[in-house]
Amino acid sequence: QVQLGESGGGLVQAGGSLRLSCAASGRIFSSCAMGWFRQAPGKEREVVAAINLGGSRLYYADFVKGRFTISRDNAKNTVYLQMNSLKTEDTAVYYCAARISGSYSGSYYYTRPDEYGYWGQGTQVTVSS
Repeated sequence: QVQLGESGGGLVQAGGSLRLSCAASGRIFSSCAMGWFRQAPGKEREVVAAINLGGSRLYYADFVKGRFTISRDNAKNTVYLQMNSLKTEDTAVYYCAARISGSYSGSYYYTRPDEYGYWGQGTQVTVSS
């Protein structure tokens, strides 16, 4: 069982930065591939970034490449999303997600919502013009 809790959302002007954190409970965080997703009103949930167990493999959606950075600290059971150069279209609820992965799949990251079994409650990010 993994419980996730996001923090760090808020209101920021276009061009600004925010750092989201997702803290995980339990002792199996280091066995979890992690992802950040977002969902804007009236739109489907979409992947923003993903990271494998050890943090060596990263995925970014095209619309955040060069602006966002995903990272994890397994000692702190936390995954981060550093968001720079924010745009109004980045406004959404941001969710972190966890997938328990065996060592055989430790090099993989996952990009579809249905590949994750655990979700946080989400944190609102609003970017004003």
